Amino acid sequence: MEAFLGAGLFGDVSPWLLALVFAAGLAAGWVDAVVGGGGLIQLPVVLMLPGLSPLQAVATNKVGSVFGTTVSAATYARRVRPDPRQMALLGTGALAGAVLGALVASSLPKQLFTPIVIAALAAVLLVTVLKPSLGQVEALRHSHRGRTARGLAIALGIGFYDGVLGPGTGSFFVMALVGWLGFSFLNASARAKILNWATNVGALLLFIPTGAVHWGIGLTLAAGNMIGARIGARTALARGSGFVRIVMIVVVSALLVSLTLQYARGG
Repeated sequence: MEAFLGAGLFGDVSPWLLALVFAAGLAAGWVDAVVGGGGLIQLPVVLMLPGLSPLQAVATNKVGSVFGTTVSAATYARRVRPDPRQMALLGTGALAGAVLGALVASSLPKQLFTPIVIAALAAVLLVTVLKPSLGQVEALRHSHRGRTARGLAIALGIGFYDGVLGPGTGSFFVMALVGWLGFSFLNASARAKILNWATNVGALLLFIPTGAVHWGIGLTLAAGNMIGARIGARTALARGSGFVRIVMIVVVSALLVSLTLQYARGG
């Protein structure tokens, strides 16, 4: 027990770095709860920690994210109340897509994915900026069965992408639910949290057995994520779809710049 609470849990990570990890988790949890994209804040901090390989950083990042999405999904569900059977099906699809993506990730050239992701993020940003009325009001398309079928395709496809690469997963979920199915930004964000939770669980099902998770850092991230997610979800619910749209533009712009610079450097 002493080892678990001391060096065995946190290794050589100093209290100051743990405070930074907690702060990053707090900010990431807030952003993720509103519109997704918290990994843009959280993952770079984890990657800079001493003694962690890139695989350990990604796996540990997922621990924080899954706790944060659990809290934000529960907070949204109490107000938005999505169809539980429909979301269970879509969540299962997202989890299966993430597991499949993670299984084939090592055999796929990730450098080829980055330009596609940059182009997709640019398209999301343009549509969001040029169509200010999009997602402001609920305008559902298709029948309930049609939305379920299309939602399952979204869950599988973006879940697979999250398993392979990951940046912008939450934002892609939100925009797909708004643009293809006609949900408002607020209701899409609520559903995206459930789907993103499922993709995080899918990734952890593969990461945990390999021993890649650093539990001291992961649980510190989790604490920050849960607090940030609670505040973020409550803020989004209070301020509505217009606020979510503004945060969406800021987060997608930042993610677009980050990935473009990384690609230009050959990363």
